[in-house]
Amino acid sequence: MLCAGCERRLRMLTRRPFRAETGAPALMDTDGSVILPVVAAGIYREELSQSILAFKRHGQGQLRTVLSKVLAGALAAAYAGTDAMVLVPVPSSGSAYRKRGFSPVHLLLAGVRRSFDERRPVCTDALRKVRNPRTGSGLTGNGLSGGQKGLGRGDRSRKVRGSMRAVRGARGRSLRGRQCIIVDDVLTTGATLAEAARAIHEAGGIVRGAVVLAATRAPDAAAGPAPSRHPGDYLGPS
Repeated sequence: MLCAGCERRLRMLTRRPFRAETGAPALMDTDGSVILPVVAAGIYREELSQSILAFKRHGQGQLRTVLSKVLAGALAAAYAGTDAMVLVPVPSSGSAYRKRGFSPVHLLLAGVRRSFDERRPVCTDALRKVRNPRTGSGLTGNGLSGGQKGLGRGDRSRKVRGSMRAVRGARGRSLRGRQCIIVDDVLTTGATLAEAARAIHEAGGIVRGAVVLAATRAPDAAAGPAPSRHPGDYLGPS
């Protein structure tokens, strides 16, 4: 478990959620306009990064409670709190799920919903990873295998392109016409969130933005932190 000092430091690192898309090249257009707005609970460093890694990779499941609270704070800063909003977690790959035995984002969202006393957000497991139909493999037809760690922007984008699609049937529910917020753990280049947004759009969903536990890059000075808990100011209208 986190000691009192580390937990206090974690709260300090995540006390001011901020708009993080300016640090993610895949989420910004060449003219500087925003493709997908993202709210991050904090910067991926110190106690926050250590806690995420311990939870995801080292079996420290007891950190779920504190990380769920961190994610709930970021969602409160970006989520309108209406019944019409749907939270869509980014799915784990099959290999990652088999290795860990759980999907970190799905597990945290289960704790997040309990943090909202009223008008709990709707969560739907609407996305899944898919194999490339041309290759019949888990690759994306570009020869890139394994995880994304160490890959540059271009390689990350090519690796995830076409790697997600909306689930059909009751399990995923219909996304058509529904306003969605994508949820993930760590934002790097933004390629994964961009691919999730593409899959949701393809299914007819309306993507308002995304929320993550941590961003690996500090926000652009012009973007600044999220100033208050008024979600429309963060992710804006669709």
